[in-house]
Amino acid sequence: MKSDNARAGMQQAPARSLFNALGFTPEEMKKPMVGIVSSYNEIVPGHMNIDKIVDAVKLGVAEAGGVPVVFPAIAVCDGIAMGHIGMKYSLVTRDLIADSTECMAIAHQFDALVMVPNCDKNVPGLLMAAARLDLPTVFVSGGPMLAGHLGGQKRSLSSMFEAVGSYEAGKMTEEDVEEYVNKVCPTCGSCSGMYTANSMNCLTEALGMGLRGNGTIPAVYSERIRLAKHAGMAVMDLWRKGITARQIITKESMLNALTVDMALGCSTNSMLHLPAIAHEIGFDFDISFANPISEKTPNLCHLAPAGPTYMEDLNEAGGVYAVMKELSDIGLINTECLTVTGNTIGENIKNARNLNPEVIRTVDNAYSKTGGLAVLKGNIAPDGSVVKRSAVVPEMLVHEGPARVFDSEDDAIVAIKGGKIVPGDVVVIRYEGPKGGPGMREMLNPTSAIAGMGLGSSVALITDGRFSGASRGASIGHVSPEAAVGGPIALIEEGDIISIDIPGLSMNVKVSDEELAKRKEKWQPREPKVTTGYLKRYMSMVTSGNMGAVLKAPEV
Repeated sequence: MKSDNARAGMQQAPARSLFNALGFTPEEMKKPMVGIVSSYNEIVPGHMNIDKIVDAVKLGVAEAGGVPVVFPAIAVCDGIAMGHIGMKYSLVTRDLIADSTECMAIAHQFDALVMVPNCDKNVPGLLMAAARLDLPTVFVSGGPMLAGHLGGQKRSLSSMFEAVGSYEAGKMTEEDVEEYVNKVCPTCGSCSGMYTANSMNCLTEALGMGLRGNGTIPAVYSERIRLAKHAGMAVMDLWRKGITARQIITKESMLNALTVDMALGCSTNSMLHLPAIAHEIGFDFDISFANPISEKTPNLCHLAPAGPTYMEDLNEAGGVYAVMKELSDIGLINTECLTVTGNTIGENIKNARNLNPEVIRTVDNAYSKTGGLAVLKGNIAPDGSVVKRSAVVPEMLVHEGPARVFDSEDDAIVAIKGGKIVPGDVVVIRYEGPKGGPGMREMLNPTSAIAGMGLGSSVALITDGRFSGASRGASIGHVSPEAAVGGPIALIEEGDIISIDIPGLSMNVKVSDEELAKRKEKWQPREPKVTTGYLKRYMSMVTSGNMGAVLKAPEV
């Protein structure tokens, strides 16, 4: 056992005395030690129930012959951090989570791990750690929130943000907004649409790192407690069989996850996180892989914010396995990939059924023949940009209009809410990328304000920052290279005509190469927005959005 490095032999007698101080029995000292990474805290609604999930995992591990040992991972609630300096500290936690888990797992020589994440950065951060550590590992999330109910319709967090935009436009009263406040987020769990947290938890199933239902069983269902117990049992089975994370997280399983992403219509943030996870196994995941996979993958689901269905509906319809079965039947899934069940994807999904073709459309009745995401390139984004095309209204798939240029999200919000943005405009928000932000803030406030003010079918937004999974409309993010390193988005001027062609996978500013070259000569780097603390260190090491915003040591 790996844990013998910390417990066995005369040299480790001092360590055994410390295990003794922890209350370990002699019998436990002979069993495999399983680290349970708990993302529990009392500030994130998606994590407030994780203590119960962890307790269930501990029972499963102990029942199967292991010794469960809990240690923590941090988590930021993006919804609470949104719209102020706190959002700069969201994406950056992904690497802190991966690094701190690596530290704890190696320092204490755990034999296996169960990861218990839920929200946006915890899932990819812990997947990065799992790939890096290459131990027997199983994921079990805290589960999604139930949808709210208001006016006879289901609602979610994106409805809340759009209500604020409607209020600013005079379409809702303060009392209307307060009713939304009280009803759109009714339970614990990750927010109820196909936002980033739920996207990544579903993709964990597609990767093979989570048991069936990991992405979709609601947080408040007792079924999730049973799932957690089985996760604890499953990790012990993996340990006995010698199956480790890198046998499951492979190039082939990563491409399976990207395929399922396209069918589900996942958050654009998956195009930051999948490359970062791939980086840990040495797979150079180019975001442009999205386009050929999207071209052959039908979009089968329109969950909020793209449509009126929610995670609870996807769960009842058969969940991720039912989606994968639809895709497998037309040859789009590599069924030989290994999973945490000890079986292959093909064995896992062979009996899956689509129980509601209105929630999971069949391949011959897909929302579109192409997938939910697209990577656009052109003279604004030579290294790529990402749009959730499944959440774009048809009239905005091709758009041309004048640039309205802002050097921060805050300035753009003032203009939008002040009525300065009109139909046809293309809002450009720059210096919000991984380095320029720093931290690549999500921009749910401006996208929701645009939608709430009735401009969602006539105004586009492009940025070197990123969007919440709750964003919808012609919102194009991750523009690379970013403005802070002199990318072409930094050269756009007020009134320049921007042409967006999502089906054609292109985005360009109608300015000659010669003019752009002249502007480039005059461009000067901006003073850093942050000069102290963790963000300063992050800024010096982070790569571009198209590379997954992974950290690399600065060149000497």
